[in-house]
This record gives sequence, structure tokens and C-alpha cells, in this order.
Amino acid sequence: MALDGITIHALVHEFNEQLLNGKINKISQPEREELLITINTAGGNKRLLISANASLPFMYITEENKPAPAQAPGFCMLLRKHIGAGRIIEISQMGLERAVRFKIQHLNEMGDITFKYLYVEIMGKHSNIIFCNEENMILDSIKHVPSSVSSVREVLPGRDYFIPTQEGKINPLEATDEYIKNTVLKRSDSIYKAIMSSFIGISPTIANEICYRSGLDSDASCASLFDEHKDRFCKEFNNLMDDVKKNHYHYSIIINPAKDEPVEYGPIDFKMYQDMTIKPIDSISKVLVEFYAKRNRYTNIRQKSSDLRKIISNHIERSSKKLDLQLKQLKDTEKRDKYKVYGELLHTYGYEAKPKDKSITVINYYDNNELTIPLDPDLSASENAKKYFDKYAKLKRTAEALDTYIAQSEQELELLKTIETALNIAETESDLADIRRELVDYGFIKKHNTGKKEKIKKSKPLHFIDDNGFDIYVGKNNYQNDELTFKFATGNDWWFHTKKIHGSHVIVKTNGKELPDSSYEYAAELAAYYSSGRDTDKVEIDYLQKKNVKKPASAVAGFVVYYTNYSMVVSPTLEHVKLVGEE
Repeated sequence: MALDGITIHALVHEFNEQLLNGKINKISQPEREELLITINTAGGNKRLLISANASLPFMYITEENKPAPAQAPGFCMLLRKHIGAGRIIEISQMGLERAVRFKIQHLNEMGDITFKYLYVEIMGKHSNIIFCNEENMILDSIKHVPSSVSSVREVLPGRDYFIPTQEGKINPLEATDEYIKNTVLKRSDSIYKAIMSSFIGISPTIANEICYRSGLDSDASCASLFDEHKDRFCKEFNNLMDDVKKNHYHYSIIINPAKDEPVEYGPIDFKMYQDMTIKPIDSISKVLVEFYAKRNRYTNIRQKSSDLRKIISNHIERSSKKLDLQLKQLKDTEKRDKYKVYGELLHTYGYEAKPKDKSITVINYYDNNELTIPLDPDLSASENAKKYFDKYAKLKRTAEALDTYIAQSEQELELLKTIETALNIAETESDLADIRRELVDYGFIKKHNTGKKEKIKKSKPLHFIDDNGFDIYVGKNNYQNDELTFKFATGNDWWFHTKKIHGSHVIVKTNGKELPDSSYEYAAELAAYYSSGRDTDKVEIDYLQKKNVKKPASAVAGFVVYYTNYSMVVSPTLEHVKLVGEE
């Protein structure tokens, strides 16, 4: 759920409790479209983090302190100049819009008290941080918006600040039953679309929640509603809006237990997520920090891994083309036996050929059918036979060489795809460092010799404990897989891996105990989750005792063979395991 007007309302309530009358003592701009403001309050220093990033805009109070660049950007310098020691005397929301106004009191160059406004707009790709004077004239903004970008509103120094009105929408906190029944629910749309078209500040999640509480299908047509349906809708709508007006919030994160991933959050008591885990939290800022932390980390890892992703993609494309060419060349060598037969038949029947003949038709004694053999008219029959034997020998040598090259190309392609899978499940910068090291070791990236001996940190697989108390370990890349399977696991431990697709090695430590059936399933689910089949409904898993897993001589990291195994089909999930950490 994006930061909607109701969540912003809760944030403003929290800001007024914790930041109001606080003195600004530090302003930094750690990222291009991000501000970190440290505020001295009666409760100690508080940090307000604001991001106008189009893909992930947010604002909340945080304990994290992010490093600032050595040279502060111009917007940051302007804020420091005007409000660097200012006091926040008012924090308000613009109606129920996704916009917050901070009124800041400070002293000007003459020592007189004056005021400035800092507007934060959390509006998706239109998000911005805008600094205005007391007359609401824009002094600067973290993102400039000229008329060539927006014909509705320019955001440039010297322009007046305003928020464009949303035609046909009203503040839901001001809605009456009469308006809801006679305007909103009179629309020709579905109930869901009618809500979204009528009110500002309500997200799709809130719209669906209101319908759920009312016992209505959000996709049902407004025309299908009877008076009793409308009465129920108004009652639930008003109950929720009364909670917002009175700042009665229930902060929580909704977690999908199957994947242990946050799927939603909000400041209300959600009723529609009956099949999900609801995690209550005592602060909307803490909700946002926890919800966005993983997503922000994922976004950062994706950005930091873009060069590795491109390198791997290019090598996969190159290796695939090379393999296709080799397979085509191998197919061309399949005609070599034909040339051998030509040579043998010419040795037998060549005396029948006349000088300057361009072909000869003979009986093929291998199948007793007639066969026409092309001839070079400038060569004798024996010379033509030698020519065909030479062609056969050359194609045979080519086929033998291609068998080796194709095996190497297939192994290289498999290796690259396993590295690609490792990159897709990478969660930390150390994971990226491991992947980069592997690419260097196998020659996909040129090694730069700095003259210094690099200290390589030993890879550590993930450590989980399942519902039965058994320890399960998951390798996140080929080096970790090798370490886990051949150095960490013992012979009677159980080994799991996806069948015919790339994924992690998963080890269940038995410690001499017999595994319950459910632990086999939990480990298989982990193997499915940490594989290229993570986003599919079902994945087939092979499993066997570790002592039956072998590593071929000279095989690359992560590659194993086994000949006897069990199999099962499971769904990728983390529902029955708890992450302990990296071991």
C-alpha cells in the first residue's frame, strides 16, 4: 500500500507528538532526492527521513543516521542557510492530501523573527520536497518541474506554491451519509471505483477494507445495492473515518506467512486479511521503517548488482550463441559416414567409372539399394575415393573436438545460470562480493591486480530452524554450496536440491536423529524458495543423504552428481522455518 492520505494523517499526528516545537540542528542530503533532518526535541534528538524518490517515496522518524556527501547539494545548502537553526512550530496535512506542511520559525539576517514553509509531497512519481517563503512563493525544490514536464503546475523558484485540485473528489472526513448514498453510490461504476473516484486520500486497500467490513463485493455494481447495503456501507465508512478524526489508530504490518514477506501495512485495524499474519506495531514510523527497510534494501541491492547482472546476461547470451553454433556444426558432421561409404564403394566399383564422369551409380552393399556418388571429373576414381575418405576423417576429428567443446560450453552456461540464480536471491553486499569473486575466478571478469593481498571473508550459508527444532542450512551461491555440502555436512545429514532447475544446496542436520516427515517437507520448501522456481506454485525437489552426493573430478563449484534419490513436489515457502542468521 502506498502512503495514502490516511497514513499521512497518522504520520502528522505522530510528528506533532514527537517533533513539534523541536529545533532543527542538522540538515543533510544523503541521496539525490532525500533529506535527513535532525531535530532537537524535549524527548531528545529525532531524525526525520524524507525521500522524494519516484520509485520509493516515504517519510518517517528513524534512528538510522545516514552518511552525508562530502559536498552538500545546493538545495541542502539553501535549507541550512534559512532554517538550519529554525524551530518547527506547526505540522499540518493539506486536507487529506498526501502532502505535509512544516511551518518553521527562524531569525533572518537582521535578527527578526520570520517564517518559512517546507512542503513534503508523497505522490508517487510526482513526489517532491518544496521550500517556500512566508508568502508561499517557491524558493527551491529538490526536484524542478518546468512547464515542459507538467502543464498543470510548475515547481520552480519564483512560482507560487499550490496543490492542484482533484476534480470530483472530496475529503472523506467531511463526507455525509446523504452525499455517500446520493452521489458516491449512485455512480454507474463498481463500488470500488466509486470510492476511488469520489474521495481523496483513500488507497485501494482502504477502499477494499471498507467494502469487506460492509459485507459487500468491491467489484459489485453500485446499481445492485439496496438501501440496507448502503446503510451498512455508511456505517462502516463513518466508523473508520471517526477513528481517523480521533487519531485512534491500529498500526500493523500484514505478513504473508507462506513467504515471510510483508505484503501490506496501515494505521487501521484490518479485517480482510484473515489468512495473513498481522503484526501489531506501536508507531506508524516504525511500521514504515520495517516495511520499507527490506524493500529499500532490495532496491539498493538491485541497483548495486546492475553491473554484475549485465555481465552475466552478456556472457549467457554469448555462451548460448556459441553453444548453438557448435551444435549446428556437430549436426553438419553427421554426414561424415556418408563420405566413408562413398570412399569404400569407389574402391569396390571405381573401375566402372569413365574418365570425365561427374557421377557413378552403384549398388550400396550395406542396404542393396542403388546409390549415385558425385565425382570430380578431373580426378580418377581412386583419387575421388581418397577425397571422400579425407572428408570423413576431417569431419570425424571435428565431431570429436566439438563433443569436448560442447561439454565445456554446456558446463559454462550452467555455471552462469547458477550464478544468475545466486544473484537473484542475493540480499547483502557480501553476497554480491562472493558472486563477483566467482566471476573473476572463472574468468568472466578480468582481475585487477592492485598489488595488495585481498582479505576474503569466508562465505556463510543461511541458518534456519524448522517447526520441529531441526537446523537447516541454505547455500546462497556456488562457493557456499560447496562449503556446505562437502565440508560442513556429515554423511547422514539430508541433502535437498531442486530437480532440473538451478537452486541452492539445502542441508538438514540430523545429529543422529531420525527426521519426522514434516521436516523433509520444510527443507524441500526452503530448497524451492531459494531457487529459480521461487515464483512458481509447485517445484519438484530431489533429496537424499549427503553421503550419496558426489562431486566429479575437476567439476566447478556447486556441481554435484547423485544416482539414487527420493523426490517430492512442494510450494516455495518460509512458513515453517525461522531464520536464525548466517552460520
